[in-house]
Amino acid sequence: MPPTTFLAATTDKNLELVLRVLPAVVVILAASAVCGRLALWVKQPRVLGEMVAGVLLGPTLFGALFPDAQKAVFTPEVKPILYVLSTIGLTLFMFLVGAGFDHTAGNGRTDTKNAAVLALSGIVPSLLLGAASGYLLYDKLSRPDVSSFEFALFLGGALSITAFPMLARILYERGLENSSLGRMTLLGASVDDAAAWCFLAVLSAMHSGAGLPHALRTIGLTIVFTVVMLTVVSRLLRPMGAKVARTGQFGFDQMYVVVGIVLLSGFFTDWIGIYSVFGGFLAGLAMPRDPVFREALHSRMMDIVCVLLLPVFFTFSGLNTELGGVAGWDMIGPFLLIFAAGFIGKYVGCALAMRGTGFNWRESWAVGGLMNARGLMILIFINIGLAQGMITKDVFSMLVLVAVITTAGAVPLYRLALPERLERGMARPEQAAASDTAGPSSAEEDSVPA
Repeated sequence: MPPTTFLAATTDKNLELVLRVLPAVVVILAASAVCGRLALWVKQPRVLGEMVAGVLLGPTLFGALFPDAQKAVFTPEVKPILYVLSTIGLTLFMFLVGAGFDHTAGNGRTDTKNAAVLALSGIVPSLLLGAASGYLLYDKLSRPDVSSFEFALFLGGALSITAFPMLARILYERGLENSSLGRMTLLGASVDDAAAWCFLAVLSAMHSGAGLPHALRTIGLTIVFTVVMLTVVSRLLRPMGAKVARTGQFGFDQMYVVVGIVLLSGFFTDWIGIYSVFGGFLAGLAMPRDPVFREALHSRMMDIVCVLLLPVFFTFSGLNTELGGVAGWDMIGPFLLIFAAGFIGKYVGCALAMRGTGFNWRESWAVGGLMNARGLMILIFINIGLAQGMITKDVFSMLVLVAVITTAGAVPLYRLALPERLERGMARPEQAAASDTAGPSSAEEDSVPA
């Protein structure tokens, strides 16, 4: 008779769940730490290593080499808990990005105009090229219950996404978030992703049979919610920001208010159909703009969000990714076509648009490289598409691979176009000084928004 383990013997279902979830989280953290350090070693952002760790913990490597162990760690009971943790983490991270985004600095009219041009150039070419690829590959890759129109639009929408959180992390790490180029790029990327979510809302309505009125309702509620957050809620929070700035203290009372607003914003945007990450971002934009308040938020929250919660999301996506299905010769051609459509649409389209707005060629190609990264956001987009039955697991895996490759190429393309000697004059003063004193090794250090 086999020995009875404590886990098998316990009758407390809650304790049993805890004993299953905690080892899974520890495995995720260990893999993310190792892969994140390796990414820094090869001059890539840590977030890329975390993405790769998530894929490796899925059926591609861990599940292929040790299937029993993988099933024991990531049991069916554990996966819903990981989904909840990953959603909370994404919402909080996007909140911190929004809270650190200085949308009042610089020439607002010029930045807004340039951002609008950049956003259009980031959406339209990728959408058209991706949709054309979808039509060509429909018979080979699509589910039979999805129309060619829906499949083409989904593929185009996925390829038009920019990795907004990753782009923000890169700009923060390099001290460029409040430069003219940084503000314009962040704003353009945020418009790209917001448009992509509205686009996904329309596709979801079409796929579910809910119809155009449901999609229009989602877009209308999104506009109303945005206006309320940036006017009413923003004004109500100003006294709290003034108190923190005056006293220099950011206590538990303020944290309760802030976290409550973030989670409620995420709940509402989830409810109206555009996913909680944008509720978090809008809550961040509504926060007081005082530098003391923003620094307190980031110092208290950013590390735990990036270290604990975001890696959980990457792993949750990786559990649905099996790259073995993309390895066959009959899949290489479709994958290369999808990749080329996404890469050319974003990289070339955004660079040409930047050049047209007056930036020099080096800055234009640098922004094109950053906008071409897809990271987190395409993973969220395609996870929803997979859950709703709009794409197959093969297409999902191809798009995960596109996300990893374009994300890996973002920093090298950026550095190739805009070397450190040219970038230094654009960075915030303290970052530029750090670069002067620290030398090349400073690129390997982690930094967070301040």
